[in-house]
Amino acid sequence: MIYLDTSYLTKIYTAESGSAEVIVWMTGKSDFVSCLHGRLELVSSFKRHQREGHLTQRDVTALIRRLEADEAAELIAWLPCEAGLVHDACAQTASLSSSVFLRAGDSLHLAAAAEAGLKEIYSHDRHLLAAAPHFGLKGVDVIKTP
Repeated sequence: MIYLDTSYLTKIYTAESGSAEVIVWMTGKSDFVSCLHGRLELVSSFKRHQREGHLTQRDVTALIRRLEADEAAELIAWLPCEAGLVHDACAQTASLSSSVFLRAGDSLHLAAAAEAGLKEIYSHDRHLLAAAPHFGLKGVDVIKTP
């Protein structure tokens, strides 16, 4: 399994900086997963692109249909977001040094990847990448930043 956080999922579905690099990297790979809350984050990112004037409502609807088709084709699978995962994410987050910046959704991504027994998580979120080792994960970003 290859865990993608929402920053990578968004780049698959919308044209933004780093999209081409993520899509090229994904070519020939399979078994992509993310935590179920990432689906809501992804749809929210579509709406953000709409608010910013990059997408129309018709585009958003088409992207959601494409996501549903990808789910049906098992190109992306969603790991469950159950109470135990939330409790684990809470405990991990509470134990972090106060210098570690971590948003709730990112904590859930990290806890889900760790719970699934993965060793890596792919993201373009610098805070998530910095916090990954605290969850026993290696944070990986294939996007080259200048």
